[in-house]
Amino acid sequence: MSLVVLDNKMDRIAIIGYSGHSYVVLDACLKNDLRVQFYSDLFEKDENPFDLQYIGNESGAIFDWNLADSYILGIGDNNIREKISSRIIANGKKILNVIHPTSTIANFVQLGHGIYIGPQTIVNALVQMGNCCIINSGAIVEHECRIGNNVHLAPGSVLAGQVTIGKNTFIGANAVIKQGITIGDNVIIGAGSVVLNNIPTGEVWVGNPAKKLR
Repeated sequence: MSLVVLDNKMDRIAIIGYSGHSYVVLDACLKNDLRVQFYSDLFEKDENPFDLQYIGNESGAIFDWNLADSYILGIGDNNIREKISSRIIANGKKILNVIHPTSTIANFVQLGHGIYIGPQTIVNALVQMGNCCIINSGAIVEHECRIGNNVHLAPGSVLAGQVTIGKNTFIGANAVIKQGITIGDNVIIGAGSVVLNNIPTGEVWVGNPAKKLR
């Protein structure tokens, strides 16, 4: 189980993305006594609620990756988060996990890198989670679930036991996935949906019970 947020708290840390989702990630950093010094975004923001130093746009040709030792992901969009994480790894930098101290993480859980786990979440026994996932506030991931890379579980969503979620999939707020269900890659599940059937790659499902939208 990988629960260590940072091995060396003297590292220079930058967050990529500085709006919306990044604010909840930064709040969890503060609660872990983890000091983030820098942010990277498309442009310098007028508002700077966490008093961070702007270091430019990480996708720019002249961006200096050596300004920080480690990076945190503050991007909610799965596809953009995947691209950014690839850039970080290509430049030889670490991507840290940020785990809110009020979350409950069982023993024998396998976590990748670049994961955010929000307040009051539960990740139960024998869960396997890939890289760069978001498990948002109050979400529940029950026993033996398999979650691919770049998955986003919105607040209050529930995966019953032995659910498999493919990469880049989004599960909407308060959605419930029945035990043993398999959901493919790049799927969107609408808020409040109840999923009772397996879902192939690339589809959008909504409703209770959930039905294919397109």
